[in-house]
Amino acid sequence: MLQKIGLLQRILIAILLGVLFGSFSPTWLIRIFATFNGIFGNFLSFVIPFIIIGFIVPGIGSLGKGAGKLIGWTAAIAYFSTILAGTIAFFVGQTVLPHLLSGQSLVEAENPEEFLLPPFFEVEMPPVMNVVSALIVAFLFGIGLSLIKGKTLFHMFVDFQQIIEKLISGLIIPLLPFHIFGIFSNMTFGGQVQTIVSLFAKVFVLILFLHISYLFILYSTSGTIAKKNPLKLLKTMAPAYFTALGTQSSAATIPVTLAQAKKTGVKESVAEFTIPLLANIHLSGSTITLVISSMGVMFLSGFVPSFSDYLPFIFMLAITMIAAPGVPGGAVMAALGLLETMLHFDQTMISLMIALYLAQDSLGTATNVTGDGAITVIVNRWNRERKRERKKVSQAV
Repeated sequence: MLQKIGLLQRILIAILLGVLFGSFSPTWLIRIFATFNGIFGNFLSFVIPFIIIGFIVPGIGSLGKGAGKLIGWTAAIAYFSTILAGTIAFFVGQTVLPHLLSGQSLVEAENPEEFLLPPFFEVEMPPVMNVVSALIVAFLFGIGLSLIKGKTLFHMFVDFQQIIEKLISGLIIPLLPFHIFGIFSNMTFGGQVQTIVSLFAKVFVLILFLHISYLFILYSTSGTIAKKNPLKLLKTMAPAYFTALGTQSSAATIPVTLAQAKKTGVKESVAEFTIPLLANIHLSGSTITLVISSMGVMFLSGFVPSFSDYLPFIFMLAITMIAAPGVPGGAVMAALGLLETMLHFDQTMISLMIALYLAQDSLGTATNVTGDGAITVIVNRWNRERKRERKKVSQAV
């Protein structure tokens, strides 16, 4: 019965129940929830290096397989789009969030633990390697696999990725609502619920505005390059947007995205190549959500994010999320290590970040797949111009 309820609905139910139970539950019950949260949080820290390796190695390793310049241009445009989306989100967040969150703070005491009840006990789960080591290993093997002809090791990492996907979809995602329930019940018990609910509402509206604005930027650009009406292109891709709202998965939406991309007038062979690729490497909507959500958590936690902090984070985010699994929440799972190491998030901040992201995951996914259509139009135009140049050269010879 529970599996029939969508992840977004489960997250919202967990938040509401957490607020409700935190309002009247005794201390001992809240500490039981806190004990579960501590164990689950330590488990997340333990698996983060495996998630990074499982996502990045097959993603980068597959980029060099038989695609030539077309895959290079497509990947470059997707990477630039993801970075641009994150950069725009940062500057908008830096301008707007201080006003939206003015007078609000999660940190009423110098130590956040002073308003969160401690667990009864802790289970230490030290990671086998730190996040930086995992990133280095992932890039080393990913780039190496893209350069060699051997397939044995590549298939091994593909199998490893499938194991990580099963871990996320079969264990982590089902337990996340309980983790979020525990966090919100604890924060409600500590008198922080009004601040959190306010954060969710304001960040939700800002992210939705940025998603829509960025899609207009993408389609205005692609329409100008391809000499087509941007609004007609966007209208054509609308079914992919609404499908992604339901599936919360770029991979699961590929059939619809591909069908609608072909209706924009792009060459069939180009669409069939770019859409599956972009579903794994173009995450502009997810990046906007991650940047704004993390900034909101930082502002409420008493930190003022700077562009010098966020630019490296955005660059690494665009790479780390490559080939994030098709399961809901894959992007935020891939970003956890960066949040810890580059933005110095503690477990409480990470838990809030997961809740914030998952509550809006479908919006980010919808923006990702709809943006794929715009990039496909650009790649199709570039490919057509390249063939024209080749034809002129051959005729001249």
